[in-house]
Amino acid sequence: MTTDPAAPARRAPAGAAVLRADVTEAIREAVVEELAAVGFSKMSIEGIARRAGVGKTAVYRRWKSKLHLVLDLVGAFAVDGLPVPETGSLHGDVRALLEVMSHVLRHPVASAVIPDLLVEAARNPEIADAVRGALLDGQERMAQGIVSGAVERGELPAGTDPGRALDLVIGPLYWRQVVVRDRVPADYLDDLARSVVAGLRAS
Repeated sequence: MTTDPAAPARRAPAGAAVLRADVTEAIREAVVEELAAVGFSKMSIEGIARRAGVGKTAVYRRWKSKLHLVLDLVGAFAVDGLPVPETGSLHGDVRALLEVMSHVLRHPVASAVIPDLLVEAARNPEIADAVRGALLDGQERMAQGIVSGAVERGELPAGTDPGRALDLVIGPLYWRQVVVRDRVPADYLDDLARSVVAGLRAS
């Protein structure tokens, strides 16, 4: 069978069109607003689409469920892609990690999304696993790198638990910035870095 060279080129199907960035951003903003208004359990694709001013199809073309949509939002400001601090000292590395995490927790998603998502994670193993993958894995990698570097320099004993380091860093920051919603001055991060180092050395 031959093809007529004079025949017009076949147009790509509509589904192959590039997704519009402005629509994607409008949907993401709508998710934050919808979560703040009704919470994860009552949030719906219909409500998100209505708030974003788009059809449901626009949402489903980008995410297959509301969980995937929220996890994408959380993952957008997670620390997974950031390098492990390498300042040359345990105190410097811990202080740098605190700076990163304080910045992360100042993001609107931290106050509007994460607390509600953690409540849902306590009831739903699928959500718990997904949240861990999107939010915690990168933080654990950074803590592991900081502790490993300190052990190699002789600042910490072999066998120091990176999970303890992460607890000492994240716990106070999360409480102050997300629960109490108090400001975090630079001297607070300096003091907290010293406390974390002292706690690791004492363990």
